[in-house]
Amino acid sequence: MADKLRIVHCFRSPVGGIFRHVRDLTEAQVTAGHSVGIVCDSTTGGEFEELLFEQMKDMLALGIHRTPMQRHVGPGDLASAWRTYRIIKELRPHVLHGHGAKGGAYARLFGSLLRVSRSRVARLYSPHGGSLHYDENTTTGKLFFALERFMARFTDYLLFVSDYERRTYRRKVGEPPIPNTLVYNGLRAAEFEPVIAAPDAADLLYIGMMRDLKGPDIFIDALANAGPQLGRALTAVMVGDGDDLPRYHAQVKRLGLERHVRFLPPMPAREAFALAELVIVPSRAEAMPYIVLETLAAGMPMIATSVGGIPEIFGTGSPALIRPDPVELADRMRQALADPAAYRKLMPDGASLKARFGADVMAADIEKAYFAALDK
Repeated sequence: MADKLRIVHCFRSPVGGIFRHVRDLTEAQVTAGHSVGIVCDSTTGGEFEELLFEQMKDMLALGIHRTPMQRHVGPGDLASAWRTYRIIKELRPHVLHGHGAKGGAYARLFGSLLRVSRSRVARLYSPHGGSLHYDENTTTGKLFFALERFMARFTDYLLFVSDYERRTYRRKVGEPPIPNTLVYNGLRAAEFEPVIAAPDAADLLYIGMMRDLKGPDIFIDALANAGPQLGRALTAVMVGDGDDLPRYHAQVKRLGLERHVRFLPPMPAREAFALAELVIVPSRAEAMPYIVLETLAAGMPMIATSVGGIPEIFGTGSPALIRPDPVELADRMRQALADPAAYRKLMPDGASLKARFGADVMAADIEKAYFAALDK
């Protein structure tokens, strides 16, 4: 196999952390001389994501291919799967890297079909949380984890973005019978430059997908509780989009916070950081969220829930970590805003973050996995 590869990344939804991960990875792979392409859903994402695709298209030799993909399993999957397979087959990849549950299933199945036709394809899978968020005691969870065990036989290499994700896979699915490794998400060097809050910055920022898994409702309830504790109304900016957004608008109105909370559409994280003094990540579940890395790299103070791989970033016992509970979050907001300078000193050191979570480190480790899979 030549040193320069034809790499195709397959995933469903071009939003959030998976899309961010793929963008960083493709940029590093193109710089390394590989030919890269993307296959993903055409029905999700908005203007912000379209702009990101526009910025990427000229550097991807194998192109950007968008086709409808359902989130849940259903009859439409057959037509979607056939369209996706035909696209991938025409791209003739050496490496087919699936991200998330749907992308992982497609990459492994279609890579196996290509192998039947004697194409040499390495099949890699990065869960990014995905189906691992399901409860293993529910019928749905049992079904998904049985499918994961079955799909392992069609997988050449597993890539985990956090030790938490790897432990969860072992507990819910079983010990992987295939090579696997931990590769943390990574940031570009420019993202370790500090961001200065604007003079008219709000107290608090939520940035992320507008769905309960990410905790916007926890953030809003905590905002309502923390204001009276500090003796003043707190101001907040909420940046993002999603199906549950109207419900959060209603929650803000019900709590009488309309004059204090501003909703904005998706934007680059570093632009959003300048809008507030303190960043909140109130997620109920995560794998290894980019927004935590981006916030700390930018020198911003934050409060985050101790879920998924987040403690691996801060270190266990960090005072910045809480449970996904509005009362606990409100109390930590009060402490942080009462003495911002003291709270900022509690954040992890920037130099150590850069050494562990650099995009160059991430891309090099994933490239090693590609070649290891091709050498099997």
